[in-house]
Amino acid sequence: MTALAARRRHPLATAVLVLFGLVVVGGAYAALIPSRAEASQTVSDDVAAGRKVFLANCATCHGPQAEGRNNAPSLIGVGAASVDFQVGTGRMPLQQSGAQAPAARQRLTEAEVQQLAAYVASLAPGPSIPAEEMISTDGADVSRGGLIFRTNCAMCHNFAGKGGALTRGKYAPSLTGVEPKYVYEAMVSGPQSMPVFNDMTIDQQSKKDIIAYLKTIDEAPSPGGFALGSIGPVSEGLIGWGVGLLALIGCSVWLGSKSS
Repeated sequence: MTALAARRRHPLATAVLVLFGLVVVGGAYAALIPSRAEASQTVSDDVAAGRKVFLANCATCHGPQAEGRNNAPSLIGVGAASVDFQVGTGRMPLQQSGAQAPAARQRLTEAEVQQLAAYVASLAPGPSIPAEEMISTDGADVSRGGLIFRTNCAMCHNFAGKGGALTRGKYAPSLTGVEPKYVYEAMVSGPQSMPVFNDMTIDQQSKKDIIAYLKTIDEAPSPGGFALGSIGPVSEGLIGWGVGLLALIGCSVWLGSKSS
């Protein structure tokens, strides 16, 4: 026992134990996580599969190298976020030409969307699909989000996000019920007539605040009854004027019938 205790108190015992612990932790880490080669192979597989999806669904308009042609823009540098937004909301693949691509049913599977996004992202750097924490409303300031939205977005989308008309047949779509991921991706990719709001213009916290504001007004009740499109005094005045005019006509007819 005395010899064993002496060995335990040896000056090198602590160093040996630390080294042993590092070896165990390092071995477990290497065994449990995928290697860089495996991760790289997964990305490479997604890119290859995404190119096949692209050639089958997108190359007719955007060109075989995504360089763009005719009225279809180049996809080089648009990033994965643009692909996820356009294809995930059913705007692409485009069914027919028009002033603007409307939201529709998603026509590709979720796996195909991710593969297509990986392929387009491999062509050149661009905005990526946001992580969950980037679109979470935890810690968001709804009041500040409303102020930023009214300053930068309300002139097109309406103060309540109900959308509005633009020029030449284009329009700002309603944001009611839109997934937070797509709201974020629209801000960083600038689809169609929308400007790009990168982190230099609206930082990530401000984007979260805007998403929280849109979620709040989505869930807010309309205490006055019908919201009338949330356009404001224009629609309310029109309804009041129409109802009042009909009431005046009714009174005139009634008084005329009484006098005769």
